[in-house]
Amino acid sequence: MFIDTVVVGPLQENSYVVACEQSKEAVIIDPGAEAERIYRVVTFHGFRLKYIMNTHGHLDHIGGIADLVSKTGAPFLLHQADLYLIENIDQEPLQAYLQVPTPPAPQQLLQDGDRITVGSLEFQVLHTPGHTPGSVCFLTGNVLFSGDTLFANSIGRTDLPGGNHEQLLASIREKLFPLDDSVRVYPGHGNATTIGMERGYNPFF
Repeated sequence: MFIDTVVVGPLQENSYVVACEQSKEAVIIDPGAEAERIYRVVTFHGFRLKYIMNTHGHLDHIGGIADLVSKTGAPFLLHQADLYLIENIDQEPLQAYLQVPTPPAPQQLLQDGDRITVGSLEFQVLHTPGHTPGSVCFLTGNVLFSGDTLFANSIGRTDLPGGNHEQLLASIREKLFPLDDSVRVYPGHGNATTIGMERGYNPFF
C-alpha cells in the first residue's frame, strides 16, 4: 500500500493519497486545499484516481474537491449526515476566510459498514459521529484514516455546530479502540499514531 501525506491549507490539514501499487488505482482522502499539489502525487506515480473520499464535511477538509472532480471526474464520497455542511457552505463562519469552492453533490453517500474496493485494497467505512454527525473513518488492512475523530494524544473538537462530546467518546471507544493495538492511525491533522498508543495514553480516556 502506498500512502503519501500532503499537508495543505492554513489549518495544516492532512490530505492523503492512498494507492494499490499493483493495480495503480488510488484514492484521495480529505483533499482540504491545494488540489493541484495533491493531484501531482497521483500523476507523478502514474496512479489512476478512482475515488475522492471524505471523512467529514468541514471546510478545511473539502477545499480541493471541486477542482479534483472537475479535473478527473472521480466520484466524491461523503456520509449522508454531513450533506448539510456542503449544502450550506456559505453559512460557515470560516468561509469568508478560506473561500472554499462549493463541492459538487456526492456521487455516493457513505454508510456504516460500506466497503470500497481500490485495486487490492478494501476500505471499510466506520461511522464515528461526534466531531460532525457524518464523521467516518476508513479502515484498510492495518491502517486507519481517522479524520478529525481521533488524533495523537487528542480527539476532535465538539464545540462546533453538530458536535457532540459524549457521542465522540462513544464512537472512539466502540468503533476504534476494539481494533488491534498495531493499527496505524493517520489523522486529519498532526502526526500519525497507533490504536494501542491512544487506548493506553490518550488523556481523554
